[in-house]
Amino acid sequence: MIYEGKAITVKALESGIVELNFDLKGESVNKFNRLTLNELRQSVDAIKADGSIKGVIVTSGKDVFIVGADITEFTDNFKLSDEELVAGNLEANRIFSDFEDLPVPTVVAINGIALGGGFEMCLAGDYRVISESAKIGLPEVKLGIYPGFGGTVRLPRVIGVDNAIEWIASGKENRAADALKVGAVDAVVKADKLKEAALDLVKRAISGELDYKAKRQPKLEKIKLNAIEQMMAFETAKGFVAGQAGPNYPAPVEAIKSIQKAANFGRDKALEVEANGFVKLAKTSVAESLIGLFLNDQELKKKAKQYDEVAQDVKLAAVLGAGIMGGGIAYQSASKGTPILMKDIREEGIQMGLNEAAKLLGKRVEKGRMKPEKMAEALNAIRPTMSYGDFGNVDIVVEAVVENPKVKQIVLAEVEDVVREDTILASNTSTISINLLAKALKRPENFVGMHFFNPVHMMPLVEVIRGEKSSDAAVATTVAYAKKMGKNPIVVNDCPGFLVNRVLFPYFGGFSKLLGFGVDFVRIDKVMEKFGWPMGPAYLSDVVGIDTGHHGRDVMAEGFPDRMAVEGKTAVDVMYEANRLGQKNGKGFYAYETDKRGKPKKVSDPQAYELLKSIVVEQREVTDEDIINFMMIPLCLETVRCLEDGIVETAAEADMGLIYGIGFPPFRGGALRYIDSIGVAEFVALADKYADLGALYHPTAKLREMAKNGQKFFG
Repeated sequence: MIYEGKAITVKALESGIVELNFDLKGESVNKFNRLTLNELRQSVDAIKADGSIKGVIVTSGKDVFIVGADITEFTDNFKLSDEELVAGNLEANRIFSDFEDLPVPTVVAINGIALGGGFEMCLAGDYRVISESAKIGLPEVKLGIYPGFGGTVRLPRVIGVDNAIEWIASGKENRAADALKVGAVDAVVKADKLKEAALDLVKRAISGELDYKAKRQPKLEKIKLNAIEQMMAFETAKGFVAGQAGPNYPAPVEAIKSIQKAANFGRDKALEVEANGFVKLAKTSVAESLIGLFLNDQELKKKAKQYDEVAQDVKLAAVLGAGIMGGGIAYQSASKGTPILMKDIREEGIQMGLNEAAKLLGKRVEKGRMKPEKMAEALNAIRPTMSYGDFGNVDIVVEAVVENPKVKQIVLAEVEDVVREDTILASNTSTISINLLAKALKRPENFVGMHFFNPVHMMPLVEVIRGEKSSDAAVATTVAYAKKMGKNPIVVNDCPGFLVNRVLFPYFGGFSKLLGFGVDFVRIDKVMEKFGWPMGPAYLSDVVGIDTGHHGRDVMAEGFPDRMAVEGKTAVDVMYEANRLGQKNGKGFYAYETDKRGKPKKVSDPQAYELLKSIVVEQREVTDEDIINFMMIPLCLETVRCLEDGIVETAAEADMGLIYGIGFPPFRGGALRYIDSIGVAEFVALADKYADLGALYHPTAKLREMAKNGQKFFG
């Protein structure tokens, strides 16, 4: 053994060839944490010091190669001063450069995913062989940063500037065949032939059949493009990428600038350019938010995993109520491998549900994401029925009938009589109390809420609602089923609107107040979209449906009368009474026309303005900043209340619920992180400025306490 550590071993194989193997003890994956970097330093030094070594192959002892840097260490690292961060970065880079400069050929055998720092390790080798099923890429821009272990320097010199910009700015994972096409790897082989192929390559380099020094040389030099070629490549790319990424995500464009700045330098100077730019991004609030999101997401997945021990396996599911929602749920279940019965009392309901599922599956085939035979398999896994005949074998039933407590109670009681005693019943409701619905059941312990968001196939969140009597097994089984469907489940406790809608309605409350002061809804939409929301509140109301919003508002007003009840008529009332229901009937705040692709396109409608005149209580001048505060303060304060009331257990779950459920701007990290970014004391002072607007704007006693003690929600 030449070197033995807790993450890396180096051992002799045959005729002067050694194997550097990554296998981080006590972890299911390899990652670049401090320990691994330190051991890589020692391994490279040990190889350098041994004159008998003729070649090196790099392998992994896990199913993956290396998943990247250890992101949990980022938050501490990024708090260091700029100078310390740059120095630390360059020190890490020296290890990769010293590996690259070894006086012998090096071949990296990529057996599974190699992302971020993992792929940067591969780039430091002379040759790369990859298993057919492995994927490689540099996804750092998704965290608001760009590659910092030489990725912006080596990749453009290996695969060309255009390809490298596409890989780095999109952050996508690339399949083996695509990597071979652009020259990111030298060979693609079957998994069981990987080590053999790496050994063969290194032997050919040792014998001189392959010139490894010539292969290495371009990575050490400047980029081979003249000034005009450089200008054309970089300037066009910057313009295009800026348009795609938008103003709130600076990392993709900064990555291109870094490649451009370093283009006329050799490796070591180019790495300094990368390090300086990397540190600049690491200090942004966007990076802080996106890294926070990644860590929150890990926490969520860990929590969901804990339920696996208690969960029963769902082999057959059922959905009650076909139509668009039921069809969406059936599609999601069947396409992820769980067969599902779809029951409705009307033939046309079933037809609608099947059409919805067929349409969604057809789109996947069209885009090449699914083979036609897989589509047929998924469609066959949806079994339409108008009776309860097969319900004796069902493990979970999702009730998705109309949003009416009486109807839901009748349907749930009916299905309870025809299923097994251990079958879980789940209600897909957006606002109705689970405890209320449970009153109709003989086995309330088997009953939970399972709130899907519309459209089901697009929205990643499922709220799993625990009622007072819901058992751990019922909650766990529903969480496991949601995960199996490819969704991100969050467990919340019962209250009107649960987490997401309870927080969304105060946001709409702020919108309503602005309209009462005569502010133009188009202006409000523009300001909130610029703030980072995918759509403004007027457009969102139209997409959700004015009738849905009207009903939800009444439920919320009844649940939280002190702050959500309203006096007099609001915009939603006048729209609803005028039968302007939004996109579904072609007119709401906006009117809707069909564009060339058959999609609804919003246009201005003078009639909407006419209707809104009747609800203006006073004309008030407001700034764009006021608009943001009118909307965001109630949303943030309600999120705080949900956490204080124990509706969600952690700040991470609260924030992720809003990002997955209503498209809260990811670069702002969620409502609680948004409060943190302003400062809790500053946020409380800001809310107090708007105190005259009513109880929605009044901070809780506990939040005032946090402000006084200088506390934060995160860290």
